[in-house]
Amino acid sequence: MNVALFDYGAGNLHSLKKALETGGASVTITPSWDEALSLEALVLPGVGSFGAAVASLGSERERVRETLEGGLPTLGICLGMQLLFEESEEGEGRGIGLIPGPVRLLRSRLTPQMGWNDVATTGDPLFAGVDGLVAYYANSYVCEPMNQDATIATSEYQGDSFAAGVRWARSWGVQFHPEKSSAPGLRIIRNFLQEVVQRSEGEEI
Repeated sequence: MNVALFDYGAGNLHSLKKALETGGASVTITPSWDEALSLEALVLPGVGSFGAAVASLGSERERVRETLEGGLPTLGICLGMQLLFEESEEGEGRGIGLIPGPVRLLRSRLTPQMGWNDVATTGDPLFAGVDGLVAYYANSYVCEPMNQDATIATSEYQGDSFAAGVRWARSWGVQFHPEKSSAPGLRIIRNFLQEVVQRSEGEEI
């Protein structure tokens, strides 16, 4: 399958590209929304700042949101998950707005949250075969979905409970970094790619 890994113009995408390729995907790193939205799936990586990511949307915000609403399989990681929301305390500008709700600063003594943390998961297919998940985080901000049905995983950091995973239509977001979360994280990436394959097979039928 052909997966677009969007490039906001900041950060090293190598580890995520390698993880996707290990899962069986052909990966195109691109800063072009025309190219990104034309492939079989989209991955929004966790590099850069909210303001810079929003700037990359430019005039394409509505088109991106409509394409995701239309069913393009999408995985947002850390910042990429936050970009699925409407706005963030981290910076000005509007996110894609696929999931109603804001992004806020962690209510903790210390930020950022750096390192491993427990993740309580639901039965969403994204977490198939992953039990007792402990994942790697590197974040200062978290998402607050207005519709709690969108939350498919939670974590707690210094007394602050937050959404560790969300789903809306065919779009998923995880606040942690699966590409840095050892074998369970790679399984999550493979599960996402499997969802892409099933969607493609369903369309062919």
